[in-house]
Formats: sequence, C-alpha cells, structure tokens
Amino acid sequence: MSSAQVALSPAGLLGNFSVSFWIPTAVLTTALVIKLPTIIRLWRDPLLRAVGGLLLLGCAVFVFCTPSTIAAVNRWTGVPNISAPWCYSLLTALGASCLLLIIAWRNGLSDRSAATRRAIRWVISVYSGVIVALWLLFALADVPVVRLRDLDTYYATTPFMREEILLYLVAHSLACVITSRLIWNWVRTEGLDAWLRWGLKLLGVGYLLNLTFDAAKLVAVAARWTGADLDWLSTDLAPAAAALSAVNIAVGFTLPHVGQYLHDRWRVRLAHCELGPLYRLTRTVHGDGVPFVLRATPALRLTRRETFIRDVLLPLTRRIDADLDRRSYDAALALGHPPDRARALASAVSILDAVDTRDRTPDPTDTTDGPDTTHLLQEIGATSRALRHPEEIEAVRARASKIAVHEAPL
Repeated sequence: MSSAQVALSPAGLLGNFSVSFWIPTAVLTTALVIKLPTIIRLWRDPLLRAVGGLLLLGCAVFVFCTPSTIAAVNRWTGVPNISAPWCYSLLTALGASCLLLIIAWRNGLSDRSAATRRAIRWVISVYSGVIVALWLLFALADVPVVRLRDLDTYYATTPFMREEILLYLVAHSLACVITSRLIWNWVRTEGLDAWLRWGLKLLGVGYLLNLTFDAAKLVAVAARWTGADLDWLSTDLAPAAAALSAVNIAVGFTLPHVGQYLHDRWRVRLAHCELGPLYRLTRTVHGDGVPFVLRATPALRLTRRETFIRDVLLPLTRRIDADLDRRSYDAALALGHPPDRARALASAVSILDAVDTRDRTPDPTDTTDGPDTTHLLQEIGATSRALRHPEEIEAVRARASKIAVHEAPL
C-alpha cells in the first residue's frame, strides 16, 4: 500500500486527528464547578451528591486513562501495566454509577418499590463483582511489556488478560445499553420540562457514543483473535468516541440546571425591565424610589420594585375615576384590542388621569363607594407594558371621551 493510500485510510485519517483527553476532562470539570454551588447548598440531597460524584469520577477516568498518566502510574508503582485494571475499574464504576443515577433520577429517591430496590442491588452487586474479578484476572495474567495506547489489542490473546479485557468491555457495554434505553424511554415521556428533555437527549447521544467506543474496542480485539489487524479502531476511533461522549454527557447533566437557572434569571430581569415605565411614573408621585443595593439579587430588586409600585398605587387608586376606567375599557375593545390588553390600556389611562389630578383636587375622604381597583394592583406588569405605547393610550383616551359625550344627558 502506498503512503498516499495509508494517509487516506481510516487509520491514517484518525491517526492524523489527535484526541486530547484533557478536553473532555476540562468540560467535565467545568460541569462540576457549575454544579458545585448547588451541591454544597443542598448537600442533603443525595441525587445532587450523586451527580457531583459522577462528574468527579468521569474526570478521574480521563485523567488516569491519558497515556502520560498511565506511564506515571506504572512508574510510581513499579508494576508493569498496573494502570490497566485501575482504568478498567474506573470505567466499570462510571458505567454502573451512570446506570444507578438514571434509575434514581427517573424514579425519584422517594421510590421505595421492590423493583427499584432490586434493580439498585443488582447493579451494585454485579459491578462490584466485576471490579473484583478485573483485579484477580490481572494478578493471574503475564503482562511484562508496558503498552500505553494499544494494551487492549496487544494482549488480546494473552490468557487471563484476554478475559479481563473482554469482561470490562462487556460490562461497560451492558451498562451503556441499559442506561441508553432508560434515557430514550424517558425522553418520550409526556410533560417533561424542555431543559430536562434536551439534557436527556444529549445524555442519550453521549451513551450511544459510549457504545461506539465499546464496539470499536470489541471489533479490534476480535480481529486480533482471528489474526487480523484493526488496531486503529481501538487506538484512534475509540478515544475520539469516548471524548465526544464525555462532552455530551457533561453538558447533558448540567443543561437542565444551567438552562433553568438562566431562564429564571432572564425572566426576573425581563419582569424588572417591564416594570420600568410604571416605576418611573410612580416616582413622579413619590420621588424617593427604590434605594439601589449593589449586592441585592435580581429577584430581590424585582420584589422591591413591585412593592414600591403597589405602595404608591394603593393611595392613588382612591382618585381613580371608575367611569373613565369603564369607558376606557370599552373604548379599547372597540379599537380591536383583546380583553387583557384592553384592561391594561384602561388601567394605564386611569392611572395617568389620577396622577394628573392629584395636585388639583384634595384627597377624597369617603372611600366607601370607591372603585374596585384590585385588578390594577395585581396586573402591574401588563399596565406597565401598556405605558410603553403612548399612541395607543391616546387613542383609547380619545375614544373614551367620545363615549362620554354620547352618554351625557341631553
């Protein structure tokens, strides 16, 4: 085969693509850092602790499976290829942890059904036994030649090591198949939060890539059993699939938390901004406004602004002209506005009228027959949005004036 043909072969193409295990490690670490404040704040929540432990275990897998770390562990311990059972154990534990987390996450930690308890016991007992067997098989195997990248295929036909390699790949594949099936069944469930659904989809893609890792390894090992050489599947394709899998899984676990957090922050900031016109109008009545506190959270700023607006509107509502409010509502409906929008425009007209007349007339003393302004105090957001459209308010006010003229007694 010519050099050009080698370069265009799958092995040549993937060989030219260097997979850095530090990239998925960085992504997993970032996900852990994002989750850490919530984990610390809600430390009693075992599900959050499990997510943190899973992300930490994922980081450990990529740190210890890096060729440089493998060489260092072999050198520090003085045992050739001791990193093999250690890395296999980490991969097996990671697969089992993912499966346990999905079972607990989907069913809820309060689920004490016999089926759930039986599934958790089965996973823990089976995968604990697998890890013990990995170390026993390594102790029986003869693996004197240190291999940093191709240990799986180099020792694919070595007694006991052959069984160890097959055992960890089958155990990891089984965990990924079950986890992937649980995830995709969950994705099809009705009523899921959008952020959770997207997170589960990314997790599903991540575990499908994990199965690609296992399949590539298994095919490469089986090829060695038949005398063929497909080592590139194990040394080039499998690491690339593992790296992409880690990125998808890390994002999948963090997306529901981060997405909901950003959505809530955006909703609070949007609500705070929408109250701006009504806040500025009420400051013309009570000029002090809300004192700015540098360390106040967005939610606290929103609450203070809402409280200030309602505190100012409450005495101002005694000046509301009930007839003007009714005519403005009818006028807004006549202009083609839907009922909710018409109610907001009518409230805006009534408040502006009350502000305009507050200095010219004394405070009313008898409020027993005052207008019902409950809606006005409750729907301050809609009223504030209406104040952003003075041309619509003027149109409603003009139409209300015409209605007043027609209703006037002859």
